[in-house]
Amino acid sequence: MVRYRPNVAAVVVNPCGSLLICERANVSGAWQFPQGGVDPGESPEQALWREVREEVGLAPVHYEVIGRRDGYRYLYPKDVRGKKLRKHGNHGQEQTYFLCSLKPGAPEVDVHQVSQEFQAYRWIPPEEFDLDWLPPFKRDVYREVMRDFFKLHL
Repeated sequence: MVRYRPNVAAVVVNPCGSLLICERANVSGAWQFPQGGVDPGESPEQALWREVREEVGLAPVHYEVIGRRDGYRYLYPKDVRGKKLRKHGNHGQEQTYFLCSLKPGAPEVDVHQVSQEFQAYRWIPPEEFDLDWLPPFKRDVYREVMRDFFKLHL
């Protein structure tokens, strides 16, 4: 039986319509949305608030959730020996994506003071997101998310 870890991801859009993307600290050139697992006893919304604060330093008062979609799934890849990789005892992740609108006057994102996960961030127009920034096993989910939230076909 395939087990999926519950996960949330934040698609944060600023007042200019640009997306927040963050570069992973351990993989230069790998850009993604802030995301993380849902802890036992947490709702997806609580996990979103915690992850966004932990990873980019924004409190829930700094953004508004304007959309939500769930059911996005991916499996972890196989390791170098061809064995299926597991993380946290799961074969993959089932994600809930939240579209978040950054409120005017929100502080700057701060990946350096709050997170060990990211080394940089930037704001880009949604159509500039490049699937090549992601590991291959995550690309289909991001393709679906960009289509579902922004009507983009990457």
